[in-house]
Amino acid sequence: MENNNWMQQLLMLGIGTTSVVADKIKEASEQLVKDGKLDPEQAKAVMDDVVQELKSEQGNWDKNMQRQMKNMLQDLGVARQSEVDELRGRIDRLERQVRDLENKLWK
Repeated sequence: MENNNWMQQLLMLGIGTTSVVADKIKEASEQLVKDGKLDPEQAKAVMDDVVQELKSEQGNWDKNMQRQMKNMLQDLGVARQSEVDELRGRIDRLERQVRDLENKLWK
């Protein structure tokens, strides 16, 4: 769970960074409108484009981060959940076989 928490914190950092960038761009566009260098419609279009691009980049960042984490955990030898589940099933079957053999011996 600790690794999962660390990954969640990294993802939140990326989301926070994206939010800060969007806020700064919004402030800059509002200032350009106030200074008369950009009309409100242009500012809105620019803002919409930037926000869309940031969302797209955020998705790419999330995917890259997940891939990096997966590779890092694999390099460290950490078992995937599917591998752990498979081993649990094998242990359950072996325990059942041992119980069956013990029962046959004591009968």
